[in-house]
Amino acid sequence: MGVNRPATPAVLAVDAGNSKTDVALIAADGTVLGTGRSGGFQPPRDGVAAAVDVLEQAVAEAAEAAALPPLRPGSPYADQVAACLSNADFPVEERRLADAIRARGWGAATEVRNDTFAILRAGLSGSAAPRGVAVVCGAGINCVGMLPDGRTARFPAVGMISGDWGGGGGLSAEAMWWAARAEDGRGGPTELAAALPGHFGLGSMRELIEALHLGALARRRRHELVPVLFAVAAAGDPVASAIVERQADEVVALASVALARLDLLGEEAPVLLGGSVLTARHPQLNDRIAAGLAERAPCARVSVVSAPPVLGAGLLGLDALGSPPEAYGKLRAHFG
Repeated sequence: MGVNRPATPAVLAVDAGNSKTDVALIAADGTVLGTGRSGGFQPPRDGVAAAVDVLEQAVAEAAEAAALPPLRPGSPYADQVAACLSNADFPVEERRLADAIRARGWGAATEVRNDTFAILRAGLSGSAAPRGVAVVCGAGINCVGMLPDGRTARFPAVGMISGDWGGGGGLSAEAMWWAARAEDGRGGPTELAAALPGHFGLGSMRELIEALHLGALARRRRHELVPVLFAVAAAGDPVASAIVERQADEVVALASVALARLDLLGEEAPVLLGGSVLTARHPQLNDRIAAGLAERAPCARVSVVSAPPVLGAGLLGLDALGSPPEAYGKLRAHFG
């Protein structure tokens, strides 16, 4: 069946995280013309040029799916590139990445934001200017807020040096710390000492530590320990439960501070939760977040965003172009 496609899509939406990149080419009426996927976006590790090369792989796949002609100077794929990128934590990083993407010629205009803004926009309905706060807890943790007048609240979110705690990486490291000390006697007992190595078929924390240290077990597999932590906590282990509760308290702290910075503590405002740790909807974690926000920000409306972040990038692109309301509905319908 033929599809009537415009020569130039309106929006090139990019959501690039540490582990994967998603791209969508979107027509002015909200129709998704083509999508693409590539690997993780990590300019601190790979350099800006090589990281943007990873984006280009997904962009090329989306352009092929949309049956677009080869890219030529002066003939971009889209009117607006809306790129929400991990590791774009400071305005100077956003500017550098925008310059690098602009040089590829994918869009007539380019706007780069931190990838947490994609979660925020994906969770806000309608075509009205964004207003609310989002907290993402996936591999790491971050929080942003936005008002219709363009004001934002955000945090550096570059790890321990910027006061961050938690996310999948932080939770697995914390669980291992307590489990190691439980096994060797420096700390109190916890079921984590058996559950963490047991997940990999190992008999002790010493074996797990050695396997990770010497490379017999890939360090990236540490993220598999996060569900183990939550299972041990749900079974009533006090140490594991304390870790989960601290993560919830960190989410509450981020959201309530962002709301305060935007003068939203005293009025109804959405607080949107995204990222793999929060979208897993662990009751002990998410219920404590809801209770904490009810105390510190009683007007907040808390919800979990399950839509793919590339939807949020696409909606930001439609915002920039002043698209009609029906375009937003069509784009949301595509992503379910």
